[in-house]
Amino acid sequence: MFDSVLVANRGEIAVRVIRTLRRLGVRSVAVHSGADSDAPPVRAADTAVLLGPPDGSSAADSYLHIERIIAAAHRTGAQAVHPGYGFLAENAAFSRACGDAGLVFIGPTPASIELMGDKIHAKAAVHAAGVPVVPGSEGDSLTDAQLLAAARAIGLPVLLKPSAGGGGKGMRLVRDADRLPEEIAAARREARASFGDDTLLVERWIDRPRHIEIQLLADTLGNVVHLGERECSLQRRHQKLIEEAPSVLLTPDIRAAMGAAAVRAARACDYAGAGTVEFIVPGDDPSSYFFMEMNTRLQVEHPVTELAVTADGAHLDLVEQQLLVAAGEPLAFTQDSIAFQGHAVEARICAEDPARGFLPTGGRVLLLQEPQGEGIRVDSGLAPGLVVSSSYDPMLSKIIAYGPDRPTALRRLRAALAETRIVGVTTNAGYLRRLLAHPDVIAGRLDTGLVERHPELTVAGTTDNPSDGPPVPVEDEALIAAALARQLALTPAAAEGGWTDPFSLPSAWRVGGEPAWTLHQLRLPGGEPVEVRVRPVSTRTVLDGTGRAGEFEVRLRENPGVAVRLVPERDRLLLTLGGTTRSFTHATDSSGGTAPDQAVHWLARDGDSWAVHPYDPVEQLSHGIAGGGAAALNAPMPGTVTVVKVTVGEKVAKGQPLLILEAMKMEHVITAPYEGTVDQLRVTAGGTVAMDELLAVITPSEETP
Repeated sequence: MFDSVLVANRGEIAVRVIRTLRRLGVRSVAVHSGADSDAPPVRAADTAVLLGPPDGSSAADSYLHIERIIAAAHRTGAQAVHPGYGFLAENAAFSRACGDAGLVFIGPTPASIELMGDKIHAKAAVHAAGVPVVPGSEGDSLTDAQLLAAARAIGLPVLLKPSAGGGGKGMRLVRDADRLPEEIAAARREARASFGDDTLLVERWIDRPRHIEIQLLADTLGNVVHLGERECSLQRRHQKLIEEAPSVLLTPDIRAAMGAAAVRAARACDYAGAGTVEFIVPGDDPSSYFFMEMNTRLQVEHPVTELAVTADGAHLDLVEQQLLVAAGEPLAFTQDSIAFQGHAVEARICAEDPARGFLPTGGRVLLLQEPQGEGIRVDSGLAPGLVVSSSYDPMLSKIIAYGPDRPTALRRLRAALAETRIVGVTTNAGYLRRLLAHPDVIAGRLDTGLVERHPELTVAGTTDNPSDGPPVPVEDEALIAAALARQLALTPAAAEGGWTDPFSLPSAWRVGGEPAWTLHQLRLPGGEPVEVRVRPVSTRTVLDGTGRAGEFEVRLRENPGVAVRLVPERDRLLLTLGGTTRSFTHATDSSGGTAPDQAVHWLARDGDSWAVHPYDPVEQLSHGIAGGGAAALNAPMPGTVTVVKVTVGEKVAKGQPLLILEAMKMEHVITAPYEGTVDQLRVTAGGTVAMDELLAVITPSEETP
């Protein structure tokens, strides 16, 4: 075994690898960018080395810089390098450079990575080994015209895929032949940005397929075993959301056949280490499975295998197995000793906003509560105060639940997601909890299109109306709680003797008159301003001294007034409507100003969170948006402006692309809301923008209604 290992990655996977190294008594070395100087992997490792500029966040200057990583390994005395996943994990040049520098690369050989990293040649190799493959284009370096011809020959729908890379990035499902040229151009652009290679292939699309993968372990002595399957069918845009082991679809015979096919695929490239063979499986005929690709690394979802699979009755640590194989040790078990024991399900927590089309988010973690309890495991790269940047992949952590059976594992995971509080960064935790409660998911009726068919799950939902009217959106409850928190923050504590100067209260108090309403204008990111009118009935100091409690009459938008009670408790707000009390986790972000009315109030409940911003109409005037129907186009996500397609003074049509914003390897096109003129353009190509930062101002033409 090695004495010291460098972990060439960041976030939750770096922390997870370091955890195993510590358990084995192996010294760990972390590398990091300037932006990650205080991140959890740096704190967890025995030694940490800064790779890029102290204030930089570029992956190219840090996690993708091969020479600097190798120099850090030599400088710290590391004997081996663990690449995690992403970044350089499937980079044959990095594996080769480690070997040339006298370092052990904890993964397969460069030749194996090169063969399986090229989807075109990988399909040919495994097909020759007797593994069924999806019908598709043949040959590499196909031109756009050749891709068009292949797609028409195969028959639509088709899937465009980058030959390099993985993780679903750059894939495009095309059902309309007229869109093929546009989608090919977009797929090439995304593949080039993600992998530095815009080579594409095209495959037949199988409607309502299931995505099932087989975990492999192979040593350097020719022994290969599979550790059963993982079901990864719950996806959005080819990105996995939920994974579980075992799959409810497979019979023991089909599992054995798919496992044997995966072993043949590994032998076809002389594989060594931990790897995964991914199959596409028709849901109505699981015996007709097709090879998709082989991932020559540890998978994000490896914890479900660790929890649900045993070898000779003992659970395996796949990182430990990688280390043992890299050190030249033979596998200590055979295929006959592998068995499933119970069920495990994993949810990926990502910095994205489901209510806004899953746009990437970011920000500073103001408050963090991660779940714990029986059968719950959390692999996390989060910490209070951590800044989540748009420079890296949006995945923040993984929550994994284990149980003796699938219903127990699902129930535990739903409860764990409800307990998750990541305040300061909007995540998909609440959405994943609702997805796991969907009847089709509970019944195991899964396919890769299920998520797209149920957009209603992106909304947090409703709660019972205290006046027996329509249900109240949870989002509205958050707005009310934020308005009352603002109201209490503006309410001074009573002086000695219990007297408060009425002229200091935010109630427009006047002699002989009824208290007037205090108007709070609030806005959720990407939403329109909302008016919340508040009239205090009474306030008092909370017994534990954490703040002021109060009873209020509240009017939200044009709705009738309702009686509401709010009690602050440390990091919580207890909101009572109609005799029902619900709890919100609460934190404030005062980075925009120190005054109470300038703070952003964050509310979180059941995995969902809301950033409630103050809205000031006067601020619009400071941007030069004085009226006339002019539209302020704000950044829907933090990121980098990659393309600017217009200039100030240019006339634009409704829906015309104005600029392209990129964050977390995702492109977002900003379009004109109507026909008009570009009056302001606040950004240039290559510049970075914050969430809701002003990008441009469009003034409508006279003909625009």
